[in-house]
Amino acid sequence: MKDNPPRRTGGRAARRASRAAPLDDAIRPVRPGMECDALKVLSQTDILKIHNAALQVLEEIGLADAPQSGIDHMTRAGAIHGTDGRMRFPRALVEDTVAHANRQIMLYSRDGKRDLELSGNRVHYGTAGAAVNMVDVDGRNYRDSTLQDLHDAARITDRLDNIHFLQRPMVPRDITDSREMDLNTLYACTAGTTKHVGVSFSDPSHVADAFEMLHLIAGGEAEWRARPFVSNSNCFVVPPMKFATEACQTMELCIEGGMPVLLLSAGMAGATTPSTIAGAIVQSVAECLAGLVYVNAVRPGAPAIFGTWPFGLDLRSGAMTGGSGEQALLSAGCAQMHKFYGLPGGAVGGITDAKLPDMQAGWESMCSNVMAGLSGLNMVYEAAGMHASLLGFCHESLILGDDLIGHALRCVRGIEVDDETLAVEQIREVCLQGPGHYLGMGQTLARMQRDYVYPSTGERMSPKEWVEKDKPDLNQSAIRRKEAILSEPSLARFDPLTDRAIRDRFKIHLAG
Repeated sequence: MKDNPPRRTGGRAARRASRAAPLDDAIRPVRPGMECDALKVLSQTDILKIHNAALQVLEEIGLADAPQSGIDHMTRAGAIHGTDGRMRFPRALVEDTVAHANRQIMLYSRDGKRDLELSGNRVHYGTAGAAVNMVDVDGRNYRDSTLQDLHDAARITDRLDNIHFLQRPMVPRDITDSREMDLNTLYACTAGTTKHVGVSFSDPSHVADAFEMLHLIAGGEAEWRARPFVSNSNCFVVPPMKFATEACQTMELCIEGGMPVLLLSAGMAGATTPSTIAGAIVQSVAECLAGLVYVNAVRPGAPAIFGTWPFGLDLRSGAMTGGSGEQALLSAGCAQMHKFYGLPGGAVGGITDAKLPDMQAGWESMCSNVMAGLSGLNMVYEAAGMHASLLGFCHESLILGDDLIGHALRCVRGIEVDDETLAVEQIREVCLQGPGHYLGMGQTLARMQRDYVYPSTGERMSPKEWVEKDKPDLNQSAIRRKEAILSEPSLARFDPLTDRAIRDRFKIHLAG
């Protein structure tokens, strides 16, 4: 009797399992911070015109309503506070500030594994916003957003490779006290993800408590200052061309506490900025340059993200159009201005005006996300999950957005052209010696994961296979993935002693 030959290990199933396993960072086709400078919607002449117009606006018109502390800081730096109450900025002051500003900002993660370097043309995608509603995909409806919804968004973000940071995307409307809302927002986000987090504060008096919580999480003030893993999203201006007094006071406290600041200018084209795309960019750039002077007057070299966020407007109705082609152009143009100044910057992408995750949501989100990435925008905010022109947030769209952004990042990566990728010898071997196709070539198999992005939730089945698998629906697939993520404990939860210390000091609304 012959011995049975040894059974083959591996085979097709093993190869499929291997391909489905998480990829090592060295061979992943896309990753945070990929660089791109391929798309230029503005010529160099256009950029200089916008720059000079912004300087003219700052020197001749200036900004109103600075708090007294801001007036003191900025006038010491060389700004001029006029008898009309407006703060004007000489050209030389602005240019000197830009020359000496922080040009390389590190947004730290809490676990030290997913830090984001903001410099040059490095591109990162993440969430943002202040949605007041949650999208109920199954019920095709909207409801008030809650603290648990926010925490769940953080937990989902923590598990998505292509969502690189979490800036608070919604407001917990089940908390009415503004101090408790700010502190619970901070807790819900940081307990849900170890990625970098961005939050806002509704009142300057809440900042000290927030720092106390952050010091507890970090293990002390020195540890926090060494690696600040939370930044302040700060609407320091009320367009057109007015400082937001309380937000500026908050900004000063955040700078002094070692927290990076997003200088956020969010005008609406045709309402609070000029209706022209160029004019909206001019005003947003001018406002952020004023903010940059302010930040550096408080503390030279403090980390500040140049947050030009002009939004589109449907001039027929006055409704915001976050999913429009105009919005994509606004953000791409702003990205070029950031590069002109050599400053880390951010703008919006991925917003949809659609109410549900549907075809409209897909085309609107992809358009602005791809254009922002190809422009080399450092921080693409609101890139996933935002519906109804920022009024609604959707967990399922956050998951679908992870797939969408993966493909956007593949566009950001671009086309590598070298001796290997030109593949002349492969062509020679296949055509003159081989089987006439490339399917089994070693080079094909070696690069199938390194060069190609495959969807996690989207499907590429044939119609026959799709029918055999009960015609899976994309939104239902996203719901199942959401439920799977949320069925497991948060990987970012605090250790019991830290959590107890936070709960003893603050009223935390999430269950322990």
